[in-house]
Formats: sequence, C-alpha cells, structure tokens
Amino acid sequence: MKSTFNIPEDLIRTAMSFSKNRTKTKTLIAALQEYIRLKKTEKILEYEGKLQFENVWEKTRHAR
Repeated sequence: MKSTFNIPEDLIRTAMSFSKNRTKTKTLIAALQEYIRLKKTEKILEYEGKLQFENVWEKTRHAR
C-alpha cells in the first residue's frame, strides 16, 4: 500500500542510522515491526502474577 507521510527528516535519518537500513521504507517497516513486538510483549507482561500453572505436564501429555 502506498502512503504519504510527513516525517521530520532528522527523525528518519536517525532511525536509518540506528537500523542500518538503506531505504526509508525498510526503516519504517523495521520500526513498525519493533513497535508491534514491544506492544505484544507489554500485553503479555500484564498477566504477570495472574496465571497459575500446575506441574502436571507428564499426566497431561499421556492423556492425549
């Protein structure tokens, strides 16, 4: 999908230097992928301390 964005040049250049990408498109794709990964991780961490696991994996494995 082709889109037009007004991104400050210094911001995109900084992102390109950190990501080692040669194109703006690859830099933006990498940035969006990292943002999505971060948000998914944050969502998983919200469950910290709320889930309990029982040590019955051996019985469960053979129950199939």
